[in-house]
Amino acid sequence: MTEQGVTPRSEDYSRWYNDVVKMADLADYAPVRGCMIIKPYGYELWEGIQAGLDRRFKATGHKNAYFPLFIPMSFIEKEAEHIEGFAPELAVVTHVGGKKLDEPLVVRPTSETVIGHAYAQWIHSYRDLPVLINQWANVVRWEMRPRLFLRTTEFLWQEGHTAHATKVEAVEETMRMLDIYADFAVSEAAIPVIKGRKSTQEKFAGAEASYSIEAMMGNTWALQSGTSHYLGQNFAKAFDIKFLDEENELQYCYTTSWGMSTRMVGGIVMAHGDDKGLRLPPRLAPIQVVIVPIWRSNDQKDTVMEAISRLQRELVDAGIRVHVDSREGLTPGFKFNDWEMRGVPLRMEIGPRDVQSGTAVLARRDILGKDGKQSVSQDGIAETINGLLVEIQDNMFAQATEFRDAHLHRASTYDELKEIVTDGWALIPHCGSAECEARIKEETKASSRCFPLEENKDFDVSGAVCPVCGKPAVGLAYFARAY
Repeated sequence: MTEQGVTPRSEDYSRWYNDVVKMADLADYAPVRGCMIIKPYGYELWEGIQAGLDRRFKATGHKNAYFPLFIPMSFIEKEAEHIEGFAPELAVVTHVGGKKLDEPLVVRPTSETVIGHAYAQWIHSYRDLPVLINQWANVVRWEMRPRLFLRTTEFLWQEGHTAHATKVEAVEETMRMLDIYADFAVSEAAIPVIKGRKSTQEKFAGAEASYSIEAMMGNTWALQSGTSHYLGQNFAKAFDIKFLDEENELQYCYTTSWGMSTRMVGGIVMAHGDDKGLRLPPRLAPIQVVIVPIWRSNDQKDTVMEAISRLQRELVDAGIRVHVDSREGLTPGFKFNDWEMRGVPLRMEIGPRDVQSGTAVLARRDILGKDGKQSVSQDGIAETINGLLVEIQDNMFAQATEFRDAHLHRASTYDELKEIVTDGWALIPHCGSAECEARIKEETKASSRCFPLEENKDFDVSGAVCPVCGKPAVGLAYFARAY
């Protein structure tokens, strides 16, 4: 254990993750197994994710709404593949007030069914389309192997649900939202992602096609970080979502759904964290700059705090999220370690000498030690810090990209795949069959992540065979161990 009590990543990555989530005050365990309490610091991080996504959704014409938590069981049963896919995870209410319900209610695992029911009432003509709705909500999926943020019985997310007049429009919407997720991950979370189509076995229950962004964590495992689904007319037919087209003929709508959840908080922890704790990208960090006062006497304290108050106002006026650590009875060294644990991108140290010389010491979280520290003038401090925050954001993305790219490999044989997935992702020509994927998972613990869109653009499948089973390949697919 380190001085902060964090298990080193190299010793036990899973324990390291749990240590960081708890010691950085992101979340705690709830009394109900599989549930979590999101603490204020963790919720602020989630609010940053919400804001980044919500801004993008609204810019593309989507409106927020809210649908009920309870869904009639008959709704879930209308789409056969949907109920089959979700049955093991459903939480069902059978009694209320001591009386048995005429029809059981499912606690929302996802909202395609209840929203499909509503769309059937709202949509009548092609003039009503497209319908572009998103909701921020909680969902419940009974999780057998819970882990804070990554897999919990109840979690928070957004789920978009849209209805369109044509297949072309619905497919365009599916890909547009996939691009939005990728842009958010790269631009705000500083996490490089691979966009791809999920295999038949991995696609959403009831979808025609599912797409995801896949991110590599610090132990090289994959994390499915966001998904976008083309649902075709499956749910429209199940819920009778029809409209009169321009020729006055009745047609079924084409629908989509897409979501990102609090799992992204766990992704940020694992993509960027180190043995000191969190490292938060500045654009999402609840606190971008923490100011630590340093003094020995009350006279020095008054002088230091007066300077800090002035600097704090300047930073706040510049739109920088800043916090002054004025806690009494704690050494500066303790505070340094505490804020490193919490992943604050930039620390400012102000002591009597700094006040006298009109300077401040800045320490970057992305570069520990003397290489990450510098003394700067207090004049123009907001401009200096804004520039450094941009540098830190860019550097964190570069670090994560370099790490990921070093662990992406092409495999031409099954033996090569087996070796690669012990510490990376293997790209192979893949047949796409359930039997092949099951064999790989059983023998290597690696699962199909996606058929990456970029790598498959120019891939010629003619003559390509799957190195695992020898069947004709349908495209290139990544395999990796995953959360």
